Amino acid sequence: MPHRIGVDLGGTKIEAVLLAPDGAALARERAATPRGLYDESLEAVSALVARLESAAPASERPISVGLGMPGTLSRATGLVKNANSTWLIGKPLDRDLARRLGRPVRIANDADCFALAEATDGAAAGRRNVFGAILGTGVGGGLVIEGRPISGPNGIAGEWGHNPLPWADAQADPALACYCGKRGCIETYLSGPGLAAHHAARAGAEMTPPEIVAAAETGDPAAEASLALYEDRLARALSHVINILDPEAIVLGGGLSNLARLYEAVPRLWGRTVFSDSVLTALLPPMHGDSAGVRGAAWLWSDDEIAAGLVYEPPDRAAAP
Repeated sequence: MPHRIGVDLGGTKIEAVLLAPDGAALARERAATPRGLYDESLEAVSALVARLESAAPASERPISVGLGMPGTLSRATGLVKNANSTWLIGKPLDRDLARRLGRPVRIANDADCFALAEATDGAAAGRRNVFGAILGTGVGGGLVIEGRPISGPNGIAGEWGHNPLPWADAQADPALACYCGKRGCIETYLSGPGLAAHHAARAGAEMTPPEIVAAAETGDPAAEASLALYEDRLARALSHVINILDPEAIVLGGGLSNLARLYEAVPRLWGRTVFSDSVLTALLPPMHGDSAGVRGAAWLWSDDEIAAGLVYEPPDRAAAP
């Protein structure tokens, strides 16, 4: 089993890790993302990879590089789309990095990387069909089957956050505008800003999600009602995932995954809308936390692909899968 490098190209920071064959993190590097600057972002990634590669056995170099980002590569054009790091949009990120690094770079959505990390050696290790659900500033998701991330022909597999909230009630679940141009997306209910916005509308108090949680823990009835409604909405939204994919496990990520009560309340509720007489899907907290994305990026290349020498293809032939 080889060493491997993973990179998480975020909107504010770039993180890279060198994994040992057993998955242990041997070295980790971080740098500020040059926001708005494409060439400088490429250079920052290249510099991190070079520093990590110097810590790996010389006999293995060049080492495979996987990269996660908040977007995806268009199957139609080969260019970045759907990235909130807007300076990446319309760029051939995989080809440009391949030329700089002298090897192909495998690129995936950061939610896919999160799901892959948790399915490989994290909370859902050993499960065949795993869905990773991100509940943070936005709502995203990734699907891993038999140890490989599934992105689909459009590169959007797992994007459950931009579907309408299922079984919504016009009064109990008012539809707010989403940045995607639609209204009532799951993201507008289940993201951190969504929770805050709906609490403010119901309770008339501007509070952050941690403040809502803290207030509920001290007995604030309005905060408790908002969290109970959040749990109900999450159960409905995840029941759609179960009805379509029937995963063995769903792993939550993002800041709201730290809310311990979700793991008892949501499975208790989702049976009402899952099309089955029982629900055996496990709802799990993440094992790798904030490190999941960068670890998943490192796992984008399989052992078989590395052994077959695919990571040594000439850069002008490199392409995302």
